[in-house]
Amino acid sequence: MTVLVLHPGQMGAALAVQARRSGWRLLWCPAGRSAASACRADAAGLEPADDLHQALATARMVLAVCPPAGAEDLAAQVAAAGYRGIYVEANAISPQRLERIAARLAGSRVVDASIIGPPPSPSAEARLYLAGPPADVAEVSRLFAGTAVQTVDLGERLGDASSLKMAFAAFQKIARTLAGVSYALAEEYGLREQLRAEAARMGGSALADPDYLPSVAARGWRWAPEMQEVAETLHAAGLPSELAVAAQTVLGRWAGDKDLFDLSLEDTLAHLRQPEKENQ
Repeated sequence: MTVLVLHPGQMGAALAVQARRSGWRLLWCPAGRSAASACRADAAGLEPADDLHQALATARMVLAVCPPAGAEDLAAQVAAAGYRGIYVEANAISPQRLERIAARLAGSRVVDASIIGPPPSPSAEARLYLAGPPADVAEVSRLFAGTAVQTVDLGERLGDASSLKMAFAAFQKIARTLAGVSYALAEEYGLREQLRAEAARMGGSALADPDYLPSVAARGWRWAPEMQEVAETLHAAGLPSELAVAAQTVLGRWAGDKDLFDLSLEDTLAHLRQPEKENQ
């Protein structure tokens, strides 16, 4: 049994580590990938494949985890190779994009998937929500049986897993983004600690945890495209999309802070005050 991981980013590599516990063979394609990807793939125990076509000819399952903007192009490459196995579309995309991908991969067995939670590890669990043909969903579930990835079967309707991800991301990520703007405003008047104190009295809100904001800035480059997917999903449902569009704009201010998880809170807030073009 062979699984092809496209591509081993932080989340994809963490899923791969868990999947290896099933005893399956895991591959990845080094062509065109960064040195950081190669380090993650090596640490996760992934075997390099000579090229995509060769890997797809071997793989029973493809696990697709990439930034949402690249999801359709990735699916197009897999479709062009004539792949007929299980394609687990696990990107943070709208159900409308999922529908387009499923149509493009008509010769494959598409499973709609969404990941909620941190990269899985011995100390942290993630949920993998699945929707699609029962036999294929069951096979994906077996891949992660007994691991830090808890699979949840949502039924056969494609799009349900993606819709759940969009609903969750709309609240969780917009709330974090709004907290950043609130603290930047308080900082402007030297009132950050007073705002933190009031937020602590509320409890359980994103506003109560400003020390988390540097990690939001570090992931802004990845979260901003997700907000575009959320906006598309809301619009298709006849719901207001303006909050998601605004969050995408705010997250764009942090584009220059990509993966800078050690950024200070002061710098994180300062970068929100800069025009987006100056922070890139």
